[in-house]
Amino acid sequence: MNLPRIGLGCMSLSHAYGVPPSAEDGLAFLRAALDDGVQLLDTATLYGGGRNEELVGRAIAGRRDEVFLASKGGMAMVDGVKVIDGRPDTLRAQVDASLSRLGVDYIDLYYLHRWDKKVPIGDSVGALAEMVAAGKIGAIGLSEVSVARLREAQAVTPIAAVQNEYSLWSRNPELGMLEATRSRGVALVAFSPVARGFLSDSIGDPEALAPKDIRRGMPRFQPEHWGANAVLLSSWRELAAEAGCTPAQLALAWLLSRGDHVLPIPGTTSVAHLRENMAAADITVDGALLARAGVLIGTDTISGARYAPASAAEVDAETFEDAA
Repeated sequence: MNLPRIGLGCMSLSHAYGVPPSAEDGLAFLRAALDDGVQLLDTATLYGGGRNEELVGRAIAGRRDEVFLASKGGMAMVDGVKVIDGRPDTLRAQVDASLSRLGVDYIDLYYLHRWDKKVPIGDSVGALAEMVAAGKIGAIGLSEVSVARLREAQAVTPIAAVQNEYSLWSRNPELGMLEATRSRGVALVAFSPVARGFLSDSIGDPEALAPKDIRRGMPRFQPEHWGANAVLLSSWRELAAEAGCTPAQLALAWLLSRGDHVLPIPGTTSVAHLRENMAAADITVDGALLARAGVLIGTDTISGARYAPASAAEVDAETFEDAA
C-alpha cells in the first residue's frame, strides 16, 4: 500500500470524547481536511453507531479518488450496546452496510476492529478475504491484536495493516508487534498517538471532561494516577520547546522515528490542530532528543493501565502486565 506518513482518525467527530461537533461542523472540518491534502481517513462501523461513516461519506462525495479510505467491522452498536461479533455472516453484512453508509463501491482497507474470542480469527479474516475477492474491500487489517493473532490471520490471507494503540505512553507494540509488522511488510497504524490528548498538553483537569468522555473511565486519567502523570508535563513542554515544535508534534515525530512502516492517525475536531498534526511529518528532530522523550514518557514513568479491566478484556494485544 502507498500510504501517507500521517492520517486522520475520524472517531472524535462522532464518538467517545464528550460532545461531538454537529454534523454540519464535522462535515466542514472533513472538507477542510481534504482541501489541506489529508489523504487517509479512518472510520468504523462502531463510531457513532454508523453516523461517522455517513459523515465521512458526505465529505468524500465527488472526491473519492483523493482519499485512501479505511473502516472497520466486527464491533458495532446493537440496540445501544457495544457488541463484538466476528462471525463471517456478521462481517459480510457489516461490510455491505459500511459501503452503503460511505456511499462508495469499495473501501481501501477494512479492519477487524476487535478479535471476537469466540470465533477463530481465521474464520473472520476468511470472510473479509471473500470481500476482497468480490471487489468490496482492497485490503484487510486487524486492530488491537497480538503477534500470535497476526500470524494466525496471515496463515489464511494477506494482512496489510495492524492498528494498535501506540504512543510514548502506550508502548505495547514494542513487545513484539513493532518488529513483527516491520519484518512482514505490514503497516503499523498507531491510534491515539498523542495519548488521548495527554501529549498534546490539552487536558488540564480530567474532572473537567464531559460526563460521557471515555477518558473518565481510563485509569491514567483518574485521580490515583493523574497526579503522577501530570507532573511530567512541564518537562514535556520544555522538551518540545527545545525541539522547536509543539508537544503534539514531538509525540508524532517520535512515532515516525520508530519505523517507515509506522503510520500515526491522530484525531481532532479542530482545523488548527489538524494542521499542527500533519506538519509533524515535515519536522526534523535530533535523535538524541527523541531518545530523551522516550525516557521522560514511557512505561517506567507513566502511572496506571491503559484500559480499565472490562475494556482490557476485549483486547488481544500484548500487555506489560503479561510480560512481567
